[in-house]
Amino acid sequence: MAMSLAFHILFAVAGIAMPLLMVLAEGMWRRTGEAVWLELAKRWSKGVAILFGVGAVSGTVLSFELGLLWPGFMEFAGPIIGMPFSLEGFAFFLEAIFLGVYLYGWEKVSPRVHLASGVGVLVCGMLSGIFVVCANAWMNTPAGYGFDADGELWVDVWTAMWNPSAVASGLHMTVASFEAVGFAVAGMHAFGLLRAPDSVFHRSALRIALPVACVAAVLQLFTGHHSAQQIAENQPLKLAAAEAQWETQTRAPLTLGGWPDEEAEETTLGLEIPGALSLLAFNSLDAEVQGLEEWEPEDRPPIAVVHVAYQLMIGAGMTLLGVAGLALVLRLRKRGWPTWFLRLLILVSPLGLVAIEAGWTVTEVGRQPWVIVGVMRTADAVTPMPHLVVPFTLFSLLYAVLGVVVVVLLRRHLYLTVPA
Repeated sequence: MAMSLAFHILFAVAGIAMPLLMVLAEGMWRRTGEAVWLELAKRWSKGVAILFGVGAVSGTVLSFELGLLWPGFMEFAGPIIGMPFSLEGFAFFLEAIFLGVYLYGWEKVSPRVHLASGVGVLVCGMLSGIFVVCANAWMNTPAGYGFDADGELWVDVWTAMWNPSAVASGLHMTVASFEAVGFAVAGMHAFGLLRAPDSVFHRSALRIALPVACVAAVLQLFTGHHSAQQIAENQPLKLAAAEAQWETQTRAPLTLGGWPDEEAEETTLGLEIPGALSLLAFNSLDAEVQGLEEWEPEDRPPIAVVHVAYQLMIGAGMTLLGVAGLALVLRLRKRGWPTWFLRLLILVSPLGLVAIEAGWTVTEVGRQPWVIVGVMRTADAVTPMPHLVVPFTLFSLLYAVLGVVVVVLLRRHLYLTVPA
């Protein structure tokens, strides 16, 4: 399931963010009449179609795995998270319809309808991601359910879906998608511009992808802070694991780097900033932050995994924020994109996706040993079926083949027969 999620999420974030790029390109074409924008819109829309198709396959596999691998979880939680998953299904099918209109409606519908269909792809892609995040957020902060006097489950669908961590998680994930995809696309076209320095096509692509990435990088600073404060309030164990905070204390330090030793219950080789964790988590230097000592070892997640993933996410995000600031400086100087900056874009282009994978590792591993925090342990939710190594191997091979096919198609799509 973890392997499937790690593969699928790459296509999910593309489905959220790529439609914005194609809509902006079409908007530029309709405003200026320049053919390069039309070419960009059509090529990006075909890229969206490729990624959408593979995402649909991997998402279907996940839906089967959810039922087959987690029978205990689905028996209990199915009636509670059924609504956000149902809404995600509606959003997915509407996205497919709008994408069909966009791909094949260039000469068949009016300009306004065509552009509106692209906006429809964008909105439905974002809603699809948000609804899935709402369901996952419920597993971290369960709410909106209970049992009556007869032991029957009752569900407040609205409260369950918009549980305490839903909004913060949804915002953080959505902005992360625009940041990751923006930098990934910018890196691809920076590579094309290095190969063909006079290419108007790649230069125009950077004019859209890079601003989207940079704006998202700045916004992510705020959504990440909001999400961290929500975790501090509602998931203190996850915060303690992410920061490798062993002791409960006021003026808790923020630990940069370091390696947690779970036996000795200490973090070595880390750089501590006194009071910074209390300030960031609760807006007060004197705030108390709960340490891992508050929980028994068997109730804690794997501290090293969570801490390292969290540090990787923060490091990648801050690096991209620095690149965004550098891009702004270069843009204000109006001297074009120097070769060294294009190479830097290529170098950092995967970091947004790395940060997303690391962030989801923090989210999923950070709530262990619970699949529903405080309600159901992971060990009680999974299937006892043996020999799962067989389907695991088969699906791994499937994902490997799909990954290679996508890379080949996108490479051919972006760099072969590209107009000057």
